[in-house]
Amino acid sequence: MTRSDTDLLDRLARIIAERGEDTTPGPVDDGPSPDEPGHPAYHRRQRVQAALSRFDAAAPPRYRGVECDHPAVAAWADQVATTPDTATSLLLWGGTGSGKTHLAYAAARHVALAGPTRFSFTAWTMPDLYAALRPGAGDATDRERVMRRATTSPLLLLDDLGTARESAWTEETLYRLINARYNHQRPTLITTNRSPADLPDMVGDRVASRVIGMTTRIHITGTDRRMS
Repeated sequence: MTRSDTDLLDRLARIIAERGEDTTPGPVDDGPSPDEPGHPAYHRRQRVQAALSRFDAAAPPRYRGVECDHPAVAAWADQVATTPDTATSLLLWGGTGSGKTHLAYAAARHVALAGPTRFSFTAWTMPDLYAALRPGAGDATDRERVMRRATTSPLLLLDDLGTARESAWTEETLYRLINARYNHQRPTLITTNRSPADLPDMVGDRVASRVIGMTTRIHITGTDRRMS
């Protein structure tokens, strides 16, 4: 720096001091914008997009895009999204056509919309699950793969519990599934037309005890929406 440059800087400093202006450097915001990688909002959108893609892959077309308009069900879904390792499971019970299946899928989608760190969703109706697991349905490896996916999925929907004809085989199969999810505290959505008091007669004492112990139970009321 030349002497003239130094003199110029000194004169500028005196002028600024005389005016009483603050020349203290302020913070520099050189971080990413919400539309750029590295910003929390950007990564949350990425998680939501990935979770919704997984939800849409598991949900029938009728239930894609459903909204959760039941406060208690939404509160449960928020719990699953934020603390999946300690969240309860959910039992929705009520009459035919009262909207249990709609709400169950809406709850799963509500979880996806929260953008959780990890999201995976598997859905079965009980008759379809029994059909896929019954001896003679594919080979043993295929059946074991179905059971392993059902027992380990981070979020599982079991729709229409109690509609399939129960037998010693279905009771033992359901016990294996529910017991695994109970022990590992994996959130499970269950819908049924029967009341919780009917569970022992419907699925046996062992399964009923675990279902009651692991679930928040919500009674869904109303007339048959499909008939309106």
